[in-house]
Amino acid sequence: MSENIKPEENAVSSNFIQDFIDEDLKEGVYTHVQTRFPPEPNGYLHIGHAKAITIDFATAEKYGGVCNLRFDDTNPVKEDVEYIDAIKEDIKWLGFHWDNVYFASDYFDFLYECALKLIDKGLAYVDESSADEIREMRGTLTEPGKESPYRNRPVSETKELFRRMTDGEFENGAMVLRAKIDMTSSNLNMRDPIIYRIMKATHHRTGDKWCVYPMYDFAHPLSDAKEGVTHSLCSLEFENHRPLYNWFLEVLEIPEPPRQIEFARMNVNYTLTSKRKCLKLVNDGLVSGWDDPRMATICGMRRRGYPAPAIREFVDKIGVSKAYSVIDYALLESCVRDYLNENAERAMAVLRPLKVVIDNYPEGKTEEIGIDINPAKPELGKRSVIFSREIYIEQDDFMLDPPGKYFRLCPAKEVRLKGAYFIKYASHECDENGNLSVVHCTYDPDSFGGETPDGRKVKGTLHWVSAQNCIDAELRLYDRLFNVPNPSDEEGVSSFADNLNPDSLTVLTGCKLDKSLSDLKPGQTFQFMRQGYFCVDPDSTADMPVFNRTVALKDSFAKKA
Repeated sequence: MSENIKPEENAVSSNFIQDFIDEDLKEGVYTHVQTRFPPEPNGYLHIGHAKAITIDFATAEKYGGVCNLRFDDTNPVKEDVEYIDAIKEDIKWLGFHWDNVYFASDYFDFLYECALKLIDKGLAYVDESSADEIREMRGTLTEPGKESPYRNRPVSETKELFRRMTDGEFENGAMVLRAKIDMTSSNLNMRDPIIYRIMKATHHRTGDKWCVYPMYDFAHPLSDAKEGVTHSLCSLEFENHRPLYNWFLEVLEIPEPPRQIEFARMNVNYTLTSKRKCLKLVNDGLVSGWDDPRMATICGMRRRGYPAPAIREFVDKIGVSKAYSVIDYALLESCVRDYLNENAERAMAVLRPLKVVIDNYPEGKTEEIGIDINPAKPELGKRSVIFSREIYIEQDDFMLDPPGKYFRLCPAKEVRLKGAYFIKYASHECDENGNLSVVHCTYDPDSFGGETPDGRKVKGTLHWVSAQNCIDAELRLYDRLFNVPNPSDEEGVSSFADNLNPDSLTVLTGCKLDKSLSDLKPGQTFQFMRQGYFCVDPDSTADMPVFNRTVALKDSFAKKA
């Protein structure tokens, strides 16, 4: 069973990666440090990639080294320039900068020459077995594999067949090139892995030059070596691939071979990061796209308003470890909340408006009231808002027959309007359906700012918006996309959809915002007092601003779950 790490339980692990690097530098194995971030451009980056990006780039930065961005574009069927552009944007947004941009396709000629060297050494052969036959020959964890009948074909024959594969004489799946290692190895990855397959597809960079493409396990170590990578940092699922990584470097006599070091992946509960399943969510219309603010993609979190520094802080708090664990989503939200509390501007917005008329406030009169832009940063000054006779408050902030310990507006209690006056209930109106439509109040003109001559205090303080100085807006309230902690564990590619949280998105229209919140740019973030943190969505227009709730002021999901 995995360990669920909650914010109060989280402890940063020691950085064993840096310990290995320090040892290598001390012993003179390497004189410098070079890393790389090697995504496959077949989808959008997600929260798990944020950890890998941070480790790769921050490690190089710590040692004054180089970190390159290298796209593993060895499968043209699944890759797209759209993903390349999105990956670049996400890395930049997170605050990291690569030294160079490379592609595995830059090395296709080099990789092909390496394959020919393996053939000449008698360490590779063309296998005409079907995919099912090769899978059957591979064996199991408890049973050794069986040698292919083509394993010992002459070098000259293998070389000629590989040339004909390259020239496009055979159809997809007709044959493959396999490394000749050890079919009895306890490590299944060493049982004659496929290193080249026929794939007649147009590549986004090399066009139709190639009919054969290298497999990842072959291309990866040799691309690292070609670039001069010293430390190849990757997630823990590649630990069993390390002997194969080293084998290719050794038998091909690569000078100063890189060292592969593995770390535990970032697993966050209530999220889905499988590209296949995320694509199904998108294609089935269960989310609006890869950048849907409920998705665990970096572009989705950016659109929701998660600040890049908060995501980096989240990664730092988790630390670097080799132990499998599942991180509580609340820790991510806590990092976002802490950052926004320190940095977001304050504003007043009413999500579900109820009109209040202050009967004894002079008609036509308005006052400018200053609200702290951010109490944590007094140097920012105050935001000027307009107070008037007619205002809006939240529907939940008034009750005719409230329960005990209700400290908002009701017939028996006086409340304070944020930054303004004390008011108390006078009467109310209902519409033709009997629904409450207007509340009439009176105010104490000597209570401005919460101070009164008699020194009386009130327990309830309400936010509000002037009816004469507000705009309408659409607010989208987001919650976690799934009701279960581990949606990736569900069987198949459709059952996980049964665990979608029906309350993951609530759209509110007719919300009332202070007029100062008009004409904003997408991504601008505010704390709407008593409501949470919100950011401007790209769907906003001059006529209809749209805000996404980034995170509530407190974690309420655990109480609902």
